[in-house]
Amino acid sequence: MDNKTLVKEALEAREMAYIPYSGFAVGAALLTKDGKIYRGCNIENAAFGPTNCAERTAFFKAVSEGEREFAAIAIVGGPKGKPPVDFCYPCGVCRQVMAEFCSDDFIVLIGKSEDEIREHKLSDILPFTFREPDLHK
Repeated sequence: MDNKTLVKEALEAREMAYIPYSGFAVGAALLTKDGKIYRGCNIENAAFGPTNCAERTAFFKAVSEGEREFAAIAIVGGPKGKPPVDFCYPCGVCRQVMAEFCSDDFIVLIGKSEDEIREHKLSDILPFTFREPDLHK
């Protein structure tokens, strides 16, 4: 799958965001190694703590259906009702979730549109990971 297609999926997922408090819509499209796509959007909550990011929504949907091998994720975000105006990077919690399920060479696409895409490896955006082996040191 090409980067443009995955970013397009993330843009479509963004339309489902539940954002009554921030007005900031984020969409994510997670690609499994066998070519399946899981979409996610951010889902806010009045108590704020239970709010879930788009990236984690996509991962949790995929993992809850038995997926464990991932190739890439595309992430887009910006004010509701407008096209993204800047690149929207994942928060630290989402980066940690990626580290739980993905290798350092997992591809993270940050898009403003289908034509404006930055490509990174997970190790570029999370250089010092904390994974299961670190629990045994």
